[in-house]
Formats: sequence, structure tokens, C-alpha cells
Amino acid sequence: MAEPSMSAVSQQFLAKIESRQILVGIIGLGYVGLPLAQAFTTGGYRVLGFDIDQTKVDKLQRGESYIGHIDAATIKKMCNEGFSATTDFKRLSEPDAILICVPTPLTSAREPDLSFVENSARAIAETLRPGQLIVLESTTYPGTTRRIVRPILEHQGLASGKEFFLAFSPEREDPGNKNFSAPTIPKVVGGIDPLSGQLANALYGKVVKSTVHVGSAEVAEASKILENTYRAVNIALVNELKMLYDRMGIDVWEVIEAAKTKPFGFQAFYPGPGLGGHCIPIDPFYLTWIAREYGQSTRFIELAGEINTGMPNYVVGRIADALNDRTKPIRGSNVLLLGMAYKKDVDDPRESPGFELMELLMQKGAKVKYNDPHIPTLPAMRHYPGLRMESSTLNAELLKNQDVVLVVTDHTAYDWNFIVRHAQLVVDTRNACKNVTTERDKIVKA
Repeated sequence: MAEPSMSAVSQQFLAKIESRQILVGIIGLGYVGLPLAQAFTTGGYRVLGFDIDQTKVDKLQRGESYIGHIDAATIKKMCNEGFSATTDFKRLSEPDAILICVPTPLTSAREPDLSFVENSARAIAETLRPGQLIVLESTTYPGTTRRIVRPILEHQGLASGKEFFLAFSPEREDPGNKNFSAPTIPKVVGGIDPLSGQLANALYGKVVKSTVHVGSAEVAEASKILENTYRAVNIALVNELKMLYDRMGIDVWEVIEAAKTKPFGFQAFYPGPGLGGHCIPIDPFYLTWIAREYGQSTRFIELAGEINTGMPNYVVGRIADALNDRTKPIRGSNVLLLGMAYKKDVDDPRESPGFELMELLMQKGAKVKYNDPHIPTLPAMRHYPGLRMESSTLNAELLKNQDVVLVVTDHTAYDWNFIVRHAQLVVDTRNACKNVTTERDKIVKA
């Protein structure tokens, strides 16, 4: 990629990157923004974090953490190395580079909700000054950075690509992954103009193992949507096969283990009780939405979404069948959900299928409790505001008093032999009990 001609403003910006004189601002200090702040402070840059949650900011300023895989010692080290946090968005004039790491959820109609991105852009626009670099990291449909963010930032009269710079670099954070973290995951970077892309690439290049500098913000946006759509479609495939193989009396988990022995042409994906997390259940629908503007339907994505969103109902049906075999109805039965995080060994409940499972069971009259060693209290969720309870203590007595123990998340902390031994019935959606050798007649896969 040919380098664009450099202006005095951009040359000064590059010099500040090289000398570590850049102040990096990060909007949104959650599961994406906080690890990114850690990467930049570790790389020798001062970081000013912004968040609307005063409680989060106060904890960070005290050297405390609210994310399971980032401990307090790490936060204290960050603070000693030049990290601070604030709720005062008027201070957005201070950073030289501002990275936007805010949620991009769906509305109740499953359409993109860009309100957090737009509000962040408006806050930046109020104090935008010449020479600042703005990078959107929030996953969104191709065209958002150019068509939505740029006009908001240019509203005060400054021109992008000349007086300030604008790029997109999708977050690739995987909470709880011990093999990969923000600095070790290749960073895709694309600007709305060549100069913006070059500056953003230079900034990230100082704190990550490698960058992938692409030709435009749209390519960078589309690459992240592709990554998550690929996973959503393949998970839907194995979920559909799980339901088919169950009827055929075939264990889908054993099938996958056999298939993945092929050293080429196959990648293992695994079924579950529904999709969770901040990416896979949401991002493909951003693409289906924008596709309609171009007169095209995305049938694979929509079918995958239909299958994946239907999995909680399938699991509840399996619970009903298992109880029926024991001459019990769901109504009045005691049901314990194990795990409310969206995946194992994390404290992140975003979009977890556990919430829908809990609501569906309650609607059918079940008496529901949960246990999750990583989530002591259920947080307020946008779509499930009424589901507020505390994690029950997991012991033999609790298990014995449940008509069904439903495995939603297969945390490493769970002793599956102990659980099966003391439970009356276990409905396993994760193949968590695969190594349990006794009393397997209690286990129903779903």
C-alpha cells in the first residue's frame, strides 16, 4: 500500500507515537476497552479512560477490578504506569487518539442500535481539535465509520483526513482466553482515507504483535462481520445436526470428535443451548440489515439465526420430555441452572442463553434457581429486567432437592461426578458430563 503524502499535522502525530508522547483516550471500559487500556499502558503510553458508569471509574481509580480475568494487581500497575479514568467527557479534548469501545446491541426488532456509537461521536465532536485520531472499535456493519461517525465529527467544521483522522479497527477480544490477549491478536486497521489508516496502523503497531493494514474502513468493518458470521453459521449447522442426530439415536458430540480427526478440510464447532456473548448472537444481524439496503437477502445468516435463537426452546422441550419420563411436569418442578456466563470460566453474562432458559422455565411454572461461581448476582439485563437473583450455594442438599439440574455453562470449577452423584436428573447441553462413569442413567443430553 503506497504511503500518502504527510501533512505537518500528521508528521507531528507520527513523531509523538514514536516518542510515546501520545495520550490515548478510550471510551468504554468494559471487556474490550479495559484490556485495550492495559495493552497501551504496558506499551508505554499514558491512557485516559472514559465511562458513563461512575462505579466502574471509582473502582479503577482505587486500583480495583470488576472483570474476572483482570485482577486488582493489574489495575494498580496500570495506574502506576499512567492510566486514569473519568466520567467527564469534556476531557475528550485531552487525548491525541480516541478509541471508541462501546456496545453495539440490537433493538427489540433485531435492528442495529448505534446509539452508543453516535453518542460517543457527539461527545468527541464537542471538543474535537486538529490533530486528533479517532478509531471506532465497536463491531458494526460496513459503512458505519464513514456514513455515521464522520458526519457527526465533521459537524463542527473540521475536515477528516486533513485536520483530524478517522479509522476503524475491530476489537478481537476473547474474554478468558489464556492463549490470546489484546497485544497478541493481529489487529486489522482501515482508515476512511489513506492517511488516517496509516496513522492508526502506526499507533496500534506499537502495542500489538502485528497489524493487518487494509485499504479502507469498510474492509476492516466487513472483516469482523465475516469472522462472527462464519462462526454463527457453523454453530447453527451443528445445532441442527444435534437435533437430527438426537432423533436418530446418535451422539453428536461423538460424531464431532470423530470428524475432527481429519487433518484438513474440517474445523470443529460445537452445539449448545443457544448463542451468547457480545458478538456472535448480534453481529450477523447487522449485516442482514444493511444487505436489505442493497436489495439482497442473506439467507444463510437468517437461517442460522433462526436455528440458533430456537435452541433454548429445544432445550426446554428436552427438559419436559426428561421430566415426563419420570412422571413429572415442568410446572412446580425445581430446576437449577448451572452457569449463567455465556461461556466457560468467564464472568461475562452478555447475551447468555441462560437468561432466556430461565425465563422460559419460569413461564412454564418451574421454580428456578441458579449457580455460577463467576456471577454471584445476576446483573440487570436489557431484555430480562425482572430476572434478579443471587447464586445459590452448590452443595449436595441443593442438588438433591432439584428435579432437574440444567448444565448451561461448563465451568471448570464444577465437579461433574459430584453433581451427577447427588442430582436426581441432569440435562447436559455442553457434554460436560462426558467423563462421568457412574449413574449415567441420570444424564440426558440436550
